[in-house]
Amino acid sequence: MKKRLFLMLVMAVALCGVAGAQSRSAIRINEVMVQNTPDGIADEYGAHHAWIELFNANFAPIEISSIYITNDSTVKTLYPVPLGDVNTRMPKRQHVIFFADGEPNKGTFHTNFTLTPGVDNWIGIYDADGRTLIDEVVIPASVLPGQSWARTADGKGDWALRTGGADDYITPSSANVIKDTNEKIEDFAERDANGWGMTVMAMAIVFSALLVLCLCFYAIGKIGSLVSRINKARSQQSHPEEKVVARDVEHDTGEEIAAIVMALHDHFDAHDRENTILTINKVKRAYSPWSSKIYNLREVPQRTIRR
Repeated sequence: MKKRLFLMLVMAVALCGVAGAQSRSAIRINEVMVQNTPDGIADEYGAHHAWIELFNANFAPIEISSIYITNDSTVKTLYPVPLGDVNTRMPKRQHVIFFADGEPNKGTFHTNFTLTPGVDNWIGIYDADGRTLIDEVVIPASVLPGQSWARTADGKGDWALRTGGADDYITPSSANVIKDTNEKIEDFAERDANGWGMTVMAMAIVFSALLVLCLCFYAIGKIGSLVSRINKARSQQSHPEEKVVARDVEHDTGEEIAAIVMALHDHFDAHDRENTILTINKVKRAYSPWSSKIYNLREVPQRTIRR
């Protein structure tokens, strides 16, 4: 018994580890700025340092503590993300910013390394084992101050230069593709300007759902009735004597009828005048004025008052 519990515990721990590794494999380096400017994003201390944006490409939350972020391929465990910070749990399809300022004492999201302007900077993130590479990127030296190196879409696509213009926004802690409008909504508005199509579609969906529910309930009732009849037939076939007894019980026996008649006779003092016919008469006692007390009482004389 103890061996089984131990094996189950080991298997559970192994499965949890595999699930955690699979979820952390969805972490992506999404955008990097090597030379931050006073117009850019600032940390919680108001300083403008280089920053690295990570993105959770999975559709479930990910715990990023215990992963490693490094800018040196020979030192894979350069900066371990500390444990115990609730902010290291990334919600699904969300972003987190790490400041590469070389001051890890400022908090969890401050690395112990910096990025060097004017040269190619390599950045990689490794899993908790310190060997599995999750994602990497090389930021070219041509990226100028105030510009970022970002993916064309969150967590996927090619890398491209972001200058902060109207067509290539710099988007720390937000989606790399900013959508001002919804093409599907605009197309539907053009096709159905008055909303009649939406109304008919909504009503059709509602009534279709009600029709399906009615058919389901009708079918369930029929199936239940059929199953009940089948079970009853099987029961009668397996116990034929019970069927005969049940048929005889539908009518009262002669003994029961006689008992009922005798009870009524004793209660009402009734009798049967005809055979097989039960007669119950109500006996009325004749009224006798000689036994009435109102004739035995004397009237109280009335006194007349003279004036």
